[in-house]
Amino acid sequence: ADDPVLGRIEVAVLDPVGDLEVVHRWVTAPAARFWGLGDLSAGELGEVYAYVDGLSTHHAFVIRRDGLPIVLLQTYEPENDPLGEVYDAQAGDVGIHFLLGDRGAPVRGFTTRVAHAISAFLFAQPAVDRIVIEPDVGNDRAVARARLFGFTLGPQVELPGKSGQLAFLTREAWETAERS
Repeated sequence: ADDPVLGRIEVAVLDPVGDLEVVHRWVTAPAARFWGLGDLSAGELGEVYAYVDGLSTHHAFVIRRDGLPIVLLQTYEPENDPLGEVYDAQAGDVGIHFLLGDRGAPVRGFTTRVAHAISAFLFAQPAVDRIVIEPDVGNDRAVARARLFGFTLGPQVELPGKSGQLAFLTREAWETAERS
């Protein structure tokens, strides 16, 4: 997909070997503390993503901007994840985690444009009706960013190792925001 400001945006399945160095650098950065992977060695992280690569319910992607890796995106079926135990998962729900890594040349609205590209990628799949996120309740920036992008906040939920703020973006809300 092309973005008039970001340039060429490509989403590819994460390569647990080829993408490992850059993803390890991202998840071990102080800003990524909410990901909980900061203590893993590169080898351990590679094992995690090799495992994820073999699952049919969870997927990891690297998003590139004009060839530069910029985002780690993980998607999952909430009903096959601990999240599905703490809220009423619906058919068409897709859970996501994403981590902004490198940015490339600075542009206005970078994060919003990246969030739009992720949403466009997800909603291009006809089975997806709603994106579900659960940022850490202490991650004020992520919660504020979700609201700005059109997510509706749901309840706070207790998950393994964290308290999460549920938030939902329906296909309808995304398409409406697109037109306005």
